[in-house]
Amino acid sequence: MDYTIYEFSLGTALVLMLFFAAYFLAAKTPDKPIFANYVRSRRIMGVALMALSANYSVHLFLGVRFYRPGVAILMNLSTYFLSYWLFSSALTALLDRTYLTRQRFMRHIIYWLAFTALSAVILELMPKGAWQYAGLFVMALWLLAYGIHLARRLIMTYRRAVRLFDDTHSEHIAAYIQWMSVFTWWAVIYGISCGLLTFLPDRYVFLWIISSIPFYIYLYWSYMNYLLFYEQVETILEKMAPEPIGGGKNRQTRKEPPQITPAYYAGIGEKLDSWVGMEGYTSPGLNIEELAGTLDTNRTYLAAYIKSTYHMSFREWIAGLRIEYAKRMLVQQPELTVSAISEASGFLSLSYFTKIFTDKEGCSPSKWRKNSSSAV
Repeated sequence: MDYTIYEFSLGTALVLMLFFAAYFLAAKTPDKPIFANYVRSRRIMGVALMALSANYSVHLFLGVRFYRPGVAILMNLSTYFLSYWLFSSALTALLDRTYLTRQRFMRHIIYWLAFTALSAVILELMPKGAWQYAGLFVMALWLLAYGIHLARRLIMTYRRAVRLFDDTHSEHIAAYIQWMSVFTWWAVIYGISCGLLTFLPDRYVFLWIISSIPFYIYLYWSYMNYLLFYEQVETILEKMAPEPIGGGKNRQTRKEPPQITPAYYAGIGEKLDSWVGMEGYTSPGLNIEELAGTLDTNRTYLAAYIKSTYHMSFREWIAGLRIEYAKRMLVQQPELTVSAISEASGFLSLSYFTKIFTDKEGCSPSKWRKNSSSAV
């Protein structure tokens, strides 16, 4: 069999993997204490990439795939198991500083050692044939279940963070962490594919290698891009969510806001109506803590009032008010550009304004203005 394509694809992926690992482990970040968690996350990701690079190196330089297939399968299963934990830990830690504990770390290391040892027993001591294949199938299911469990925890942490941003800020802060959700789902699909491709006939193995290249390029690009927004996101997480948002024993129970009397709700409602009448929502960069201070109330009570009264998050409510304001300006002030109206309405981004407007009205602001003028 000609291994040229296999060796070329493996060599290309290995060079990229080592480059990405070096970046994650050693690249500079702003010299501010707030970036400590970002650096920790990135270094964990770098360790994961180094483990995968070691796997790729053994495949490339020793050719165990073709001379010791059992060893190759064992090595792949063990590496994937460890990488699942490292990947999920790196991303979860970005949204929950309390997630990484010594106890949790040791528990997952024990899981990894147990998984590796049992896989070795099945591959080296169990007679080849149906029983060995059955054992490998069980290990593959274990690996899949473990990966899904970690992905589910990460997605839950991500969704809690999104709710926090939407309930406290008028801007679409969640857009800055959306890559984590994309990467997690991609990782689940890629992880399952890698497990299956490990057992492919030799002539198709290069597909397993090639499939990893865009996956890790996206990861590298996402971490680099996130560096631009990390400080803003981390500041919000620290300020608005002092209690952990992840799972585990260290998680503090989030208390529901106490029952608020109708009279208290009425007081908030009157102040809020007055604030809306003065078009306070057009102030850019609003957050619920600032608004609560303006209204002389508690942000927890204010958030509860908005959700119970308008049945939407703070961000959705503010965006709706701004869209209605923009619609009035589009009709009443035709001399203003869409960009100027977007800014006057309180939106920090024209693209975000256009997206929200189009989602709500079914057409772009320019087209809506044209249709409205025609109707008049």
